[in-house]
Amino acid sequence: MFKKLRNRFLIVNLVSISIMMLVAFATIYTITYQNVQRETNMELYKVSDFYHSPYNSSKMPRGEGQGSGTGGRTGSGSSSGSDSFPSDTMGGDNGGPGGDPNSPPARSVSFMIKTDDKWKITDTHSRFDMEDTFYTEALQKVDQNKVGDSERQTGQFTLDGTDWAYVVDPSGDGHMIVFIDVTAQQGILTNLIYTFAIVGLVMLIVIYFLSRYFANRSIAPVREAFEKQKQFIGDASHELKTPLAIINTNADVLLANQEDTIANQAKWLHYIKSETERMTGLTNDLLYLTQMDDSRSTMIHAKFNMSDAVESIILPMEAVIFEKNISLDYNIEPNLTVHGNSEQIKQVILILLDNAVKYSGPKGAVNVTLQKQNNDVMLAVSNTGEGIAPEHLDRIFDRFYRTDSSRARKHGGHGLGLAIARSIVDQHKGEVYARSVVGEGATFYVRLS
Repeated sequence: MFKKLRNRFLIVNLVSISIMMLVAFATIYTITYQNVQRETNMELYKVSDFYHSPYNSSKMPRGEGQGSGTGGRTGSGSSSGSDSFPSDTMGGDNGGPGGDPNSPPARSVSFMIKTDDKWKITDTHSRFDMEDTFYTEALQKVDQNKVGDSERQTGQFTLDGTDWAYVVDPSGDGHMIVFIDVTAQQGILTNLIYTFAIVGLVMLIVIYFLSRYFANRSIAPVREAFEKQKQFIGDASHELKTPLAIINTNADVLLANQEDTIANQAKWLHYIKSETERMTGLTNDLLYLTQMDDSRSTMIHAKFNMSDAVESIILPMEAVIFEKNISLDYNIEPNLTVHGNSEQIKQVILILLDNAVKYSGPKGAVNVTLQKQNNDVMLAVSNTGEGIAPEHLDRIFDRFYRTDSSRARKHGGHGLGLAIARSIVDQHKGEVYARSVVGEGATFYVRLS
């Protein structure tokens, strides 16, 4: 059950995080793509404006790189344009520092094609040696159907492993298409996708293990509470089963001897009454624990004299302790006050003192101290005896938990006293714990403020 709950938590967590990462990555990619496209278009327009420049046209050697309009161009049409097309490394928007103000903006590769209105090449310009077939193939990649009569049209394509962006400028009797190399920009976008994929995968793996770790930690208290509830139900059933069996057996004995007098059957009746009282005490303790859990916010607390409360419990028990041949010593600092419910705190004192007397060894000793410690009041109840093993110290406050079931039953307990004490102290936002040395005795501490 808990494994399924954990797996559902993991699935929901991973799906939610995956959706958020996809949205975040898609947003980042979209913004980056738009920025790259905007910068590419700006660069295209700058190069295009350069080729449209009258000054540049006047410096262009006549007939250089020009064909007859039917593809009969001499050479590549660009081998001798060094005066008009300086090196890119010296160019910028204005040629850069010390550069030619008429050079095109810095690009790795850029070239221009002029066509007539039939889309036949009439002129080409480039700063690099290019084959005529390259210009023809580049022109074929241009989406001619979307080109208008007056508006610039941009686009992109891949040719021979290189990414190109172009802008078509309609001119009076034809078109001028300017191309620039955008392989680096497309590489940035491609690398961004790969980076997102790798980072996303690594993050999901890390988040999976982190989520699993925290899911196990989150479910642990639920599992522990569930196990305690199962144990509680089993222990309560066991505690009720024993007296019920005894009552049933003694009732059968009475029914089998119906002719005897009540005086002759008194022993069986006493057994029934004893077990009934035991069941009544157990039921009352269970109801008390339940009522405390339900009434935490409604319990009335006020300041009261803790010293008087401790004395009011010790004094009536002195005779009982004396009869059991146990010595009692107490040291109570006067006029110590705490904030809480006095009747509940008295019950805690009674439970701890009763346990100390029950589990004290023959001719043992019980010691009670109450003193101020910093801003708190500390109550300590200790006894001599067998003590409590270290593995039991953290569990003795659990409901129905007993270190020795047979010994506890001999003393008439059923493992709820310390659970009630801890519930009361927790309600008062205090602390209760035990320390023990095996073979010497144990001490229970209650800290209240």
